[in-house]
Amino acid sequence: MTAAPTVTVDVRLTPDDLAATLRSDVFAGLTATPKWLPPKWFYDDRGSQLFDEITRLPEYYPTRAERGILAARAGQIANLTLADTLIELGSGTSEKTGLLLDALTEVGTLRRFVAFDVSEATLRTAAANILSGFDQLTVHAVVGDFQRHLDALPGGGTRLIAFLGSTIGNLVPAERAVLLRNLAGEMEPGDAFLLGVDLVKDPARLEAAYDDAAGVTAAFNKNVLCVLNRELGGHFDPRRFDHMARWVPEHEWVEMRLRSTREQHIEVDALGLDVDFAAGEEMRTEISAKFRRGGVERELAPAGLRLAHWWTDPAGDVAVALAVPSD
Repeated sequence: MTAAPTVTVDVRLTPDDLAATLRSDVFAGLTATPKWLPPKWFYDDRGSQLFDEITRLPEYYPTRAERGILAARAGQIANLTLADTLIELGSGTSEKTGLLLDALTEVGTLRRFVAFDVSEATLRTAAANILSGFDQLTVHAVVGDFQRHLDALPGGGTRLIAFLGSTIGNLVPAERAVLLRNLAGEMEPGDAFLLGVDLVKDPARLEAAYDDAAGVTAAFNKNVLCVLNRELGGHFDPRRFDHMARWVPEHEWVEMRLRSTREQHIEVDALGLDVDFAAGEEMRTEISAKFRRGGVERELAPAGLRLAHWWTDPAGDVAVALAVPSD
């Protein structure tokens, strides 16, 4: 009797590592001028729930548009790559992954799925769900930070590495360059890279996508203060901050910020840190870069990657790019 497939979990980012990174990031951000926080700390259980709500809002088009592209093009992607391994970076719940898994199964090449994310609990749940739907699949979960642990990606076979949701847009250009170079360094001939990006468009639509009428994005943004309170003994009052979202044309990105509504002094016990905010002072919590095809090609090339295919939704709101190692 053939043994039932199981989920292999490779933990490169332990809870202690994650806690140390949080302390380091928050100390650096709160002592900087101007202040900032990395967006990865949005995603505790409450933040993840709020983001799921955001993806269903009428103003927030990226998730629907990208899913539509994958629904229309997954078969083509499968035939172009003939991948036996699908790797998803920042996989979360792997909600869109089924479209690619179905397509690769249909062409008869799929053997393995690798989910890569920072949350071990989320990965285990997602991996178990994938395994229940694809019972002949080998499922491998890697708990890691894609800016630090790409060397943990399992090798062998023909791999399709997917990085969807325009998550790459949360990185500044220098960080994107390092990520793409590291990723290309892990790729072998025959591997391919599937990248989802949000495209430059009317600033009013972009700002609305990050500042919805129902206030869900505002709650999501302020929730990072609750994370700091819980994990670091912070004394932030989210009611004393306003959510801001604005288009920054010189960088072609949307910035989310928290604006202090008054002068305030805030202690962060675990860091031994006292933080002063002036009335009206803003702290950046996220950038979300928007892209053009030529810009994507120019960022891929120095990393040793070549844009092979480019698909957009009918409205031209988002794109999914397929890149391969340069010849």
